[in-house]
Amino acid sequence: MALTMGTTLSGCLAKTMVDVATAPVRVAGKAVDMATTSQSEADEKRGRELRRREERMGRLERDYRHHSEQCANGHDEACSIARADYAEIQQLMPTVPVERD
Repeated sequence: MALTMGTTLSGCLAKTMVDVATAPVRVAGKAVDMATTSQSEADEKRGRELRRREERMGRLERDYRHHSEQCANGHDEACSIARADYAEIQQLMPTVPVERD
């Protein structure tokens, strides 16, 4: 009985020693995994950002047309808003890719 307990205890101690020795490696590996961005995550982030810019460009173009019409009808404030819309469109345009057929 004492021999069996001794063997069992030494096995537990050996496992505990291995767990303690490998713990820093496992923790460091997990930290690296959490700190790095996978390629698919990076692609998803770029896709979301691109969609956000495309949506903003669409809103700006609609607003610009609306304000330009108002400006043509003699609304001075709409003229300055249309100019601001146009300036933002010009700034945003290089960041939105052109779709090719």
